[in-house]
Amino acid sequence: MTDHLLLGIDTGGTYTDAVLFSETTGVVAKAKALTTRHDLSAGIAGAVEAVLEQAKVPTSAIGLVSLSTTLATNALVEGQGGRAGLVMIGFSRDDLKRDGLQEALGSDPVIFLPGGHNVHGGETLLDMTALDEALPQLSREVSSFAIAGYFAVRNPAHEQRVRDRIREASHLPVTCSHELSSKLGGPRRALTTLLNARLVSMIDRLIGACEGFLQQRGIDVPMMVVRGDGALISAAEARLRPIETILSGPAASLVGARHLTGLDNAVVSDIGGTTTDVAVLDQGRPRLDGEGAVVGGFRTMVEAVAMRTFGLGGDSEVRINDRGLKATIDLGPRRFLPLSLAATQHADAVISVLERQLRTAHVGRHDGRFAVRTGLPDHMASGLHLQEQALYERIGAVPVSLEHLLTSTPQKATLDRLVARGLVHICGLTPSDAMHVLGRQGQWNATAARLGAGLAARAKDGSGKPIAASAEELSEMIVARLTRQSAEAILSSCLAEDGAAIDPAVSLAVDRALKRERGIVGFSLSLDRPLVGLGASAPVYYPAIADMLRAESCIPEEAGVANAVGAVVGQVRASVTVFVTTPEEGIFIVNGAGPSSRFLDEGQAFASARERAETAALATARANGADEPAVTMREDIDAPEIEGSRKLIEARFTVVASGRPSVAHD
Repeated sequence: MTDHLLLGIDTGGTYTDAVLFSETTGVVAKAKALTTRHDLSAGIAGAVEAVLEQAKVPTSAIGLVSLSTTLATNALVEGQGGRAGLVMIGFSRDDLKRDGLQEALGSDPVIFLPGGHNVHGGETLLDMTALDEALPQLSREVSSFAIAGYFAVRNPAHEQRVRDRIREASHLPVTCSHELSSKLGGPRRALTTLLNARLVSMIDRLIGACEGFLQQRGIDVPMMVVRGDGALISAAEARLRPIETILSGPAASLVGARHLTGLDNAVVSDIGGTTTDVAVLDQGRPRLDGEGAVVGGFRTMVEAVAMRTFGLGGDSEVRINDRGLKATIDLGPRRFLPLSLAATQHADAVISVLERQLRTAHVGRHDGRFAVRTGLPDHMASGLHLQEQALYERIGAVPVSLEHLLTSTPQKATLDRLVARGLVHICGLTPSDAMHVLGRQGQWNATAARLGAGLAARAKDGSGKPIAASAEELSEMIVARLTRQSAEAILSSCLAEDGAAIDPAVSLAVDRALKRERGIVGFSLSLDRPLVGLGASAPVYYPAIADMLRAESCIPEEAGVANAVGAVVGQVRASVTVFVTTPEEGIFIVNGAGPSSRFLDEGQAFASARERAETAALATARANGADEPAVTMREDIDAPEIEGSRKLIEARFTVVASGRPSVAHD
């Protein structure tokens, strides 16, 4: 039997990474290619072909492909995603005000239907009249649907009926809340379902692009996707539940960091183009967030690593506040397409405009900024308003300067909406450009970076002086700001883990400690464990960040592809919870992993719940590609003594089945 290689792929906002990995010798080859958002398969092909060439191995040597991605995380952080229709069954409009659901919904449509169930699974009559009336028009305005039913985790029948009706009428993707979580809390479950629906087309495109390339190259092996808790699921399951891939990339990076460093205790910080993700390794394991992952300001019901995601990366927008006597710089949370990267693809269109703007006597409001289409398929632009459609048609595949594009103030808000939909990139100055100016990075066009930094340096502060004397000086200021914001992000995460309610961005004590300013009262801080820096740019940023935090810096040799390594060394893990409740004395209802069952004996109900949970967990793990999964069971029985007699409130039986994925063999 051949020792097959494992192919790990990580698709990030800027780069797609690939590694060939041997379970006996480790990383065999690694490579990077730019993520091609208009056609994700091109970036995947570029990275995979490069590792195959580097390793000098045939495709038949590959026995498993595993994919991690930050695309879903980035989309939620940047407020992107398709337009989704939300159907609420048994809820009222007031429920939108809970758990951030109204804010997440934005201008997307919502329909309220009578129906739903109670805590024991008993139903209220479902009426789909409003849905039938709205569907013909709504199907043309949205790209997917989300359904949340009252107590659907106890009885999903109404969600399933509504799902079938929508599929029959629209043929669009539909997500039901009971498929994503078994936890109570309707509005937050609805929020999670809505976000999932928005991500369906994005993750479907990614998996389809990867599968298409593999098929073209004759690589017919199991394909896995990393979930937000670091576990692996089959590509088919990831297509149905893309929300589970939020924090997929960060979770993979944690698994990869543990494997690459051998450290049991560490602070892991992964800097990408769009985000910085921070988590703590404790006794060899990342802690899972029991409350659900928080991404883009929304707390979901997705079980994921306790990782905090910040809109800060190498491609973050550089925001200069020049209104005070001394100008200040902040980075993010939006991602820009770096000028140096835009110019590698369209040098004439970018550099000629920057040179002309530098020759003018006055600083223009939109100097140094361009707009360009992301290259998404035309159907992703459905539902645009007239103003949005008109502006979108003026933006093409070649960057156009904002000074020519935006002819009125309201158009800026219109452009921002196109960016939020993921249809348009804004190109502008970023920390990656600053690094090119300083000669610490050199993979893209340094001329464009220098011109952009020179333009930005001309802006004048409140005292009438230019904010920087040169492109180099401004670039040093930008890199210093990234160092400080990164240190604050890491501190914020570590303090939260310690239970300390301190905001490093506003604490005078933290500010003095980070600056190492002397005073009558001396403040200092340090981390009690190494800081592991991950990401392609970690070697250029993290030594200074670790020094600021008085931490030991650990940047593994494979730091740039840690996500891809983590993608192939993880395990399949399936968790199923079955509930037992008592609607009345002597009646026991079993809910979860199948239709409701009624028992007159508690012992029989418990035995049925255990068997049902184990059977479902094993079936799910095997369906996700687990080879010989093992099971563990946890029982939580809430049965207090009331007036001398035991009263069962609820019993929860949770079974976890886990194992390594099957690998194709000759």
